[in-house]
Amino acid sequence: MIRSILNVMNERFVFADRDQLLLLPCDLREWIPEDDFVNFVIEAVDNIPVDKFKTNLRGSGSRQYHPHLMLALLIYCYANGVFGSRRIERATHRDIAVRYLCANTHPDHDTICTFRRENYTAIAEAFLYVLKLARELKLLKVGTISVDTTKIRANASKAKSLRYDRACELEQQLKADIEELLKKAEVADERDSADSQKLPDEINRRAKLHEKMLKARTQLEAQAKARAAAERREYEKKIAQRKDRNHPGKPPKPPCADPRPQEQTNLTDKDSRLMRRSKQGEYMQAYNSHAVVDASGSQLILGARLSQCAGEHNELAVDVRSMPTTAGTPSRVLADTGFASEDDVAALESDGIEVLVPVDSEAQQNPRRYDFRPPKKQKNNKIKHGKYAKAWVGRMAEKMQTNKARSAYRLRKQTVEPVFGVIKHVMGFRQFLLRGLDKAELEWLLVATSYNFRRLFTLKAQLHPA
Repeated sequence: MIRSILNVMNERFVFADRDQLLLLPCDLREWIPEDDFVNFVIEAVDNIPVDKFKTNLRGSGSRQYHPHLMLALLIYCYANGVFGSRRIERATHRDIAVRYLCANTHPDHDTICTFRRENYTAIAEAFLYVLKLARELKLLKVGTISVDTTKIRANASKAKSLRYDRACELEQQLKADIEELLKKAEVADERDSADSQKLPDEINRRAKLHEKMLKARTQLEAQAKARAAAERREYEKKIAQRKDRNHPGKPPKPPCADPRPQEQTNLTDKDSRLMRRSKQGEYMQAYNSHAVVDASGSQLILGARLSQCAGEHNELAVDVRSMPTTAGTPSRVLADTGFASEDDVAALESDGIEVLVPVDSEAQQNPRRYDFRPPKKQKNNKIKHGKYAKAWVGRMAEKMQTNKARSAYRLRKQTVEPVFGVIKHVMGFRQFLLRGLDKAELEWLLVATSYNFRRLFTLKAQLHPA
């Protein structure tokens, strides 16, 4: 009775024999649908000229993986939330689409990491190719663009941040500690005690830390000198204007080449900075990631760059001009209050680009009806209301009150904010893996390129549904 019941139950299940060999050689193409995203990436990357890649042409060393394969592997994995080189290597074994992309080969994590670090030009070419393809498909018509930034964590801990004044103090303390340990080591050597083996390691650790402190202090001093040199021209200009006008007031202070005590650097990633998203947010070691997004319908990223400044002042014109010329010329720029700058607005308007940027914060534009927080003391705003400090601010404020401008400005949140949402929440990119401004900017360009591949694939599918 029991045996018959078991036989009936077995007949209801599909029999899976893991020891059964495949009777015919498998064809990975049969495992991947023709309209899969991986085929789109492979086809697009194959159109990038090989001379854009950094390859070993000497013929020495081991054979190389084809650069098209490596770039397609990076773009596909980044678009699907796989960022670390070891995780990408593991995906070449476990993920069917990645295995198909690599033609059943398995680049190791060191090869993947080296290729990513050395091929900025190829990644930039892939970024440009997606925009060209979008224009050919008539999915990209650059008219209105949105500009914004988001803070992304650096590959460094904020606990490793160091102030200039503290670096000087620790440097002296470490010198004293090393001298004391050296004396102990001499005594231990004479007595031939167990400490004679432990003390050299202690001295070594402190010597390395002392070297890091010295480098950090030197870097901050170099930054201060560079800043003073940049400010010197403005200072001399003001002095010349005072002489021409015979100004009786107090002369401006000359720029100081010494670092301020509160200036900071990071021992792990010296280019990253302490930033926070808002006044209510926590401080984090991060970079400020900029994106210029098409607000005319495609939501493709047209420009991607990185900065060390937590704010956005004097960044608008640089962001807009980071767009490749082949993408097209925008007719209107939308940006939030942080980008409000007279010089940037004037520069863009001189290029025939309309700029819509509010001069009031969004909290002042849309005050909360019921605010549960205690009221704050009123402070003098940088931009004066009623009697505006500058004429352009008054003109911009009046312009932003018109129905046409308000209607156009609503596109900003609907276009650029979802892009950051997809990158952070869907793709899962929340922290840089590479260290240093140049390398982190390369990785941000790779993220933007991967997002564009993903976005264009979706738009193309909507244009030509199966």
